Amino acid sequence: MKIIYTFILTLFLTNCSTQPDCCAGPDTCINEDLIDPNRACTKEYRPVCGCNDITYSNSCVAEGNGVTEWADGACD
Repeated sequence: MKIIYTFILTLFLTNCSTQPDCCAGPDTCINEDLIDPNRACTKEYRPVCGCNDITYSNSCVAEGNGVTEWADGACD
């Protein structure tokens, strides 16, 4: 059991160290392949702050604009 726990912990820590920084800047947080101007999103207002420092009305709208990382709440 200790071996399995150690293996899972190692995978988790390795994965965390290879993840991109969510706030690395606007040039690295937009995936142009994900941009979909015809994406159907609800009009629910649950603002998210994209990694490009733009506030989107909800996560669906952010995803439709190609944003790959965001935080809940409006940008400061």
